Amino acid sequence: MPIYNAPTKDLQFVLHDLLNVSEQDIPGFDDLDRDFTGAVIEEAGRIAAEVLHPLNVVGDTEGCTLENGVVRTPTGFKAAFEQMKEGGWTAMDCDPEYGGQGLPYVMHSAAQEPFVSANMAFNMYQGLTHGAYSAIHAHGSDAQKQTYLPKMVTCEWTGTMNLTEPHCGTDLGLMRTKAVPQADGSYKITGQKIFISAGEHDMAENIIHLVLAKIEGGPEGIKGVSLFIVPKFLVNEDGSLGARNGVAVGSIEEKMGIHGNSTCVMNYDDATGYLVGEEHKGMRAMFTMMNEARLGVGLQGYAQAESAYQNAVAYANDRLQGRDVTGPKNPDGPADPLIVHPDIRRNLMDQKSFVEGARAFTLWGAYLIDRAHRNSDKDADGLISLMTPVLKGFLTDKGFEYAIAAQQIYGGHGYIEEWGMSQYARDARIAMIYEGANGVQALDLVGRKLAQDGGKHVMGFFEMVKTFLKENEGNEALKKDFLDPLKAASKDLQAAGMYFMQNATKPNNALSGSYDFMHMMGHVCLGLMWARMAKAAQEALDAGASDKAFYETKIATGRYYMARQLPSTAMHLARINSGGDTVMALDAANF
Repeated sequence: MPIYNAPTKDLQFVLHDLLNVSEQDIPGFDDLDRDFTGAVIEEAGRIAAEVLHPLNVVGDTEGCTLENGVVRTPTGFKAAFEQMKEGGWTAMDCDPEYGGQGLPYVMHSAAQEPFVSANMAFNMYQGLTHGAYSAIHAHGSDAQKQTYLPKMVTCEWTGTMNLTEPHCGTDLGLMRTKAVPQADGSYKITGQKIFISAGEHDMAENIIHLVLAKIEGGPEGIKGVSLFIVPKFLVNEDGSLGARNGVAVGSIEEKMGIHGNSTCVMNYDDATGYLVGEEHKGMRAMFTMMNEARLGVGLQGYAQAESAYQNAVAYANDRLQGRDVTGPKNPDGPADPLIVHPDIRRNLMDQKSFVEGARAFTLWGAYLIDRAHRNSDKDADGLISLMTPVLKGFLTDKGFEYAIAAQQIYGGHGYIEEWGMSQYARDARIAMIYEGANGVQALDLVGRKLAQDGGKHVMGFFEMVKTFLKENEGNEALKKDFLDPLKAASKDLQAAGMYFMQNATKPNNALSGSYDFMHMMGHVCLGLMWARMAKAAQEALDAGASDKAFYETKIATGRYYMARQLPSTAMHLARINSGGDTVMALDAANF
């Protein structure tokens, strides 16, 4: 049986030593003192370890079942969901006007990590509801907000997002689901959607589907897409549930992982729907949900790697294999534990340095969302828009890679279901695909985000790195191990951006290098996070911190990332500079 313990101390380190949340000039942040955040994170960690984690293997082995049009969730899921609702965990950062607690989004994100690490499939039910809540909150009418949001905040009603159809995924302009206007202002929605996470289940009274569809007579392609609220049960004027709507689950998808989440084919047959926002402006409304979801998916990537890493460390310390080449470390036993071997150490350090850097990167991204929304900070909004494809694409690629690396520590046992490591790899794999496949994230980054607002935000990021380097140039404790590697990596990233500018008339050159650029930018972002964390850790040591080992370990882990991972930017730059000719050389028939 796999283990899981929430990294509460590291979450606190990121919130307070790195982000200094309680000292920020953002409304609501002055409430985030160490005692408060510590109490919240400790309790989230307890629930994750004691309630959700034991259900992870249950969800994986039992899966969901479809019986007479109703999806039954795995044993224990419904009771656990009630605990999450009763504890207010679904309402942390939601608007108090609709029953939420009004906490900053960064606090929501910090509490979400243990839930995702403990049971990713389970947490998706509330995670999708949160995204649907956000879309309605941002774009719905006052009447829609009053009707749906209070019940969605508490997860008495859950939510979904319905985009993909059998013949179209990323290219949503090809969708066929149609919306026909009715005399009362509603619409009749007809069509089929696939891959709908939490599309049907037995844990909520009602399910509020957000559905993309085309209004008859509207513009062709993506410009003709509108967003609709389509509830499973219609809602009466007094807020009570009325008749069953014309939406039904066709089947449950048979998936590689996240078996505990009901991924459904949804059929809409003259279902009553209500327009959200303006006609033909559905993508604008849906992207409110998707951008939040993409940061959440990036969190899923590293959170699964965190769980897998914890188990790999435990196994490496327990499993006896071979002898340390420098001399026995377990002389009274038949062999030394795996962890004495350099290659095992390399593998574990790869995992550890990624996870801790990714945690800092993600919570920094959540902090930017708070600054953008609570302070109406356009620069923060532009910066998180730039970072969103990197958070989603880089962290999920690497999260899966390191879930596999953790599995490798186990050797053959990692391939046997009994040990549980397979589930981390299988669950992590979907994060690279949904909410926009990672290749699309790379295209979005290079094709749209770099040039956004005249390149203001990427230049702002470069300036941020440059400013940090300049402010700390006299810090000898950081220079060799942190500042110099960060400076070199940042120069590689700038050189790649310059290559794209110089090849603007040859789009295949830029697009062939987009994936490398996304990873290069991810490494630079983690490099910046590690340099900042090393500075914070050194300052804590200089101030006489009681937990000396924690801060020394933090610096040593960061030093490893800067030395062994950050130099990957040079490889990615070389690939980008090679252009698109070798990528595009073959005719389609020759593949």
